[in-house]
Amino acid sequence: MSTESAAANFAKGLEGVIAGETAICSIEQGGLWYRGYEIHDLAQNASFEEVAFVLLEGHKPSAAELARFKAEVIAERPLHPSVTSFIESTGGYLASGRAVPMDVLRTAVSILAHTDPDCQDNSAAAELRKSKRLLAKIPTIIGHMQNVIDGRAIIGRELGGDPTLGHAANLLYLMTGVKPTKEYARVVDVSLILYAEHDYNASTFASRVISGTLSDMHGAVTGAIAALKGPLHGGANEMAMEMLKEIMHDVGEKSIGTPAVDEWMQRAFDTKRKLMGFGHRVYKNGDHRAPILHKLGRAVAERDTANPGGHHAVKWFELGEQVQKIMLAKKNIHPNVDFPCGMTYFTMGIPVPQYTPIFVASRITGWCSHIMEQHANNRIIRPLSLYTGAAPRPWNS
Repeated sequence: MSTESAAANFAKGLEGVIAGETAICSIEQGGLWYRGYEIHDLAQNASFEEVAFVLLEGHKPSAAELARFKAEVIAERPLHPSVTSFIESTGGYLASGRAVPMDVLRTAVSILAHTDPDCQDNSAAAELRKSKRLLAKIPTIIGHMQNVIDGRAIIGRELGGDPTLGHAANLLYLMTGVKPTKEYARVVDVSLILYAEHDYNASTFASRVISGTLSDMHGAVTGAIAALKGPLHGGANEMAMEMLKEIMHDVGEKSIGTPAVDEWMQRAFDTKRKLMGFGHRVYKNGDHRAPILHKLGRAVAERDTANPGGHHAVKWFELGEQVQKIMLAKKNIHPNVDFPCGMTYFTMGIPVPQYTPIFVASRITGWCSHIMEQHANNRIIRPLSLYTGAAPRPWNS
């Protein structure tokens, strides 16, 4: 390809470039669909386990299939002792800031590869088994890690939690040792549904690039976790909440709804600060997932006196709504799902550094689906580049 034709086809960040085919997810301005099921329909009527089945096994489960799937996942929740030992050894790194939960999770998943009998087998049956194991074990990793951070004994060491609890409820139980209310469990369940899959996003594309070399599923997932960690991708939910905390600190709680917030935002605009939780490469008219989670999170803040601060927690949503209005009025930019996620998880008392690991507990279903799809119809992903370096020149001159 000539330099001229290459330049004509160049799209920075691959924006607008169709890089492959998938039957897993469809994103359009008018909606988001997982294998043909629309996201509002799933959030209202399905459980995360049902959505995970649809993504991994390819169709809506019957009652018997769902019961079988749940039993398979529950049986795989416990961790190999070597993984648990690694997590227990990370307390000093986490406390010192040399590591963050996403680093620990990434390494723990890599260690899981050594304990999985199917690790090097890329056959369809083996990959489905590995997908279920990863789905089951990642919440256990997150829970054990939070126990280490909090300085408590590991919860659910032998069984990976409470076998009577669903996926979302067990995740919260593993982190806290307290069985969550039905409302808390449902809010997290819906958040997992919303985060489960999103087409060729950065982490999913990374997993497909890795699996396109015929590398194994654990390696591809480890790479995907590394990609998701970034604040321009999965880490945006953490950064969005940190931004709201900074605004609250700077202007004061009594200034919510006053020009003080507008002035803070204008200073951010003037200094060209990146405001996290807003905008999306694909969605130009708003992220379909954001209002679903915003509504659920605000309801928790309004009703639940057990959450940190009780009804006082509504202040975060009031501040968030003011920030959203300013962004829309001055920049015509809508919030993405990470913005209400930060407020919702914070209201429920979930530690901010665990927001992105919880994202992994959901997106693992999408990643594994894409890895299986890539392996089933593979061609190595190898794009071209546009050279901008020095002109040809002799070594001896």
